[in-house]
Formats: sequence, structure tokens, C-alpha cells
Amino acid sequence: MVNKQKILIVDDDNNIAELISLYLTKECYESMIVNDGESVMPAMESFSPNLILLDIMLPGMDGYQVCREVRSKYSVPIIMLSAKGEVFDKVLGLELGADDYIEKPFDSKELVARTKAVLRRYKPVAVVSESTNDKYVEYPDLTINLTNYSVTYRGQVIEMPPKELELLYFLASSPNHVFTREQLLDQIWGYEYMGDTRTVDVHIKRLREKIKDHSNWRISTIWGVGYKFEVRNG
Repeated sequence: MVNKQKILIVDDDNNIAELISLYLTKECYESMIVNDGESVMPAMESFSPNLILLDIMLPGMDGYQVCREVRSKYSVPIIMLSAKGEVFDKVLGLELGADDYIEKPFDSKELVARTKAVLRRYKPVAVVSESTNDKYVEYPDLTINLTNYSVTYRGQVIEMPPKELELLYFLASSPNHVFTREQLLDQIWGYEYMGDTRTVDVHIKRLREKIKDHSNWRISTIWGVGYKFEVRNG
């Protein structure tokens, strides 16, 4: 089953938001609508969108403030929508971290095309460092550093015992590669370890409690085989 890419629509005009949602649904995207800036960060947690369509003129917290707040924790691409077409407004939006800017009123085909183009450019490919000074693997909203034994998830440092961290690092260092429980037991606990393969299951369960599925990646169970760190490139 193909995972639909998810678009968060942020617009205080619900008629426009519903129309955008209809365009995106026809293109097989999943969408969620929020009508104010304060609802964006909770939606990031619950919906984990692949892209945000963000109106600038919002009540209370405007689109610029929302963009700044999202960028402080997330790397998800943002397309700003606005009736304000001045160069200053476009430059400000892009400087705050937006990936594109579309003026209202817009053509539905242009909106969909821009959305597809930004999503194509944004691939959740891991950054892996194996230098003598640092060992880490990085994905959108997740950094696992084996040098200082730290995990940062959605901008927060996650407390994690050494074996959990080593297991997560090992899986994430080989995206989409399936490992059996026996292989993981050997790699993380050592060949001499006389434990049960259920040890791996327990550690995976604990990891999933701390690191929830992301729209771009997740720890997947391959039934009857083992586990893999699944990366979805859309």
C-alpha cells in the first residue's frame, strides 16, 4: 500500500481551504485544514505533514510567525500563500524559511504543480557522518549521535539507554535494509550474548514509545523476519 503524502492547509478562509483540499485530494494527497496559526504546532505533532500550505494573513499569529516557529523545530517544506504580492513580502517569507510563495488568487493547476515540485526537491535522505570526530545519522526531525550518545527528535533531546540508542543508530544507518532479530542481537549485544531474541522486540517497543512514526520515516516490522528503518521518498 502506497503511503499518501500529507499536506497541512493553514488558511482562515475555510472556503478557500476546502477548495485547496479538494484539488489535493484529486491528486491523491491527504490533507488537513487548520484556520489559525496557534493550531499549527499541535497539527504538526498529530498529523506529521510532508508539506505546509501557509496563508500569511491569519488572525492572531500571522503566517510569518508561524513559519518562524515551525522552522525552529521542523524541516518540513512550506509554501506561503498571500494576496500580498510585493517583493518585500516574498523575500521576507523566503528568508524566514519558506520554500516557495504563491500569490492569491492562484490557478489550481499552478498550486498543484508547485506543491509537487517542492515535494520532489525535498527528499528525506539521511545525512551520515562516519568521520573520526563524529558519528551521527540525520533525518528530518531526527538526529542520532553515536559519539556523544544523544538523540534529538522534533527539536527535543530524548533520554535513551545506550543499547536502545545503538539499535536505533544501527537501523537508521542502513535505511530500508531488513535485519533479522538474530542479526540485530549479534550487532548490538555481541555474538557472545546468550540472550533471547525477544530482547530485540522489547527494545524496539521502547524505541517506538519515544520515537513516533514520522511522515518520512519509521521503524517497520517485517513479519516473520525482523525490522527495518523505512524511509519513504514519496
